[in-house]
Amino acid sequence: MTLWIPITVAAALFQTLRFMLQRQLSLGTLSAGGATLARFMYSAPLVAVLIVIYMAQTGQDWPRFRPEFWVYGACGGLAQILATVATVRLFQARNFAVGITFKKTEVMQAVLVGWVVLGDSVSVLGFAAIGLGLVGVLLLSAPPDLVRVRLRDLANRSVALGLGAGLLFAVSGVCYRGASLSIGLEDPLARAGLTLSAVTAMQLVAMVIWLRWRDPGQVTAVWGARRVAVWVGLMSMLGSFCWFTAFTLQNAAYVNAVGQVELILSALASTLVFREAISAREWAGMAVLLSSILMLIVVI
Repeated sequence: MTLWIPITVAAALFQTLRFMLQRQLSLGTLSAGGATLARFMYSAPLVAVLIVIYMAQTGQDWPRFRPEFWVYGACGGLAQILATVATVRLFQARNFAVGITFKKTEVMQAVLVGWVVLGDSVSVLGFAAIGLGLVGVLLLSAPPDLVRVRLRDLANRSVALGLGAGLLFAVSGVCYRGASLSIGLEDPLARAGLTLSAVTAMQLVAMVIWLRWRDPGQVTAVWGARRVAVWVGLMSMLGSFCWFTAFTLQNAAYVNAVGQVELILSALASTLVFREAISAREWAGMAVLLSSILMLIVVI
């Protein structure tokens, strides 16, 4: 079944649009935490209503949620929150395209996480593709204004945020696959919708509690920015549903590999929408990283 491929491409498109909107919010009145809350505040209620309607219309019985579902879902949800915060902060330090490229190292890291957590197989050539991807990461690591790159220049905040976001997104993807596979239903859309609904509800509650404690003004600010933030929620809901469905249908590494079309979309957004300059070294790093991902599609 190849249905997961167009679903993954759609997920990448919705995710690019969502990150574009979150970037704009984070450069305005919202903090990184507030911009992250926006995606859950305006998507969790919609997801809950839609999955109830879908289950009723299809006449399916509600499944029993085993303990591993909640463990996978909670771990994946926490990892996604932290990854989103890191990505939004990265947008404040580097241009949009480079930020997304760093974030997309999740593909390489998802292979390793899936191998360790779910026992997904990885070939020797798969590990070679990961090695090639690391070369691309190194090209992207130094600040764009450096003419001569030294080893110590590669250790900076942008690299930590980018690789950290990639690792956390990889963990979330694998955990979501584990959660959806633990549901005893044949319908992949029902499994994806139920997983998404449960996870976004947990994420919404967790983010509201955290921001009320650490940054109380941001909850109100997210509501004040609702004209833009509601679109963040809508794009998040559509993108997450596509990702969850794809993860239900296929290995997380394959899904993340095809999802690298997001690199092309982010480059277009960076140059055409945000009017940001991308250096020759950054273009080279993005090209090498994309090549490694395409190699992963072929060999894994």
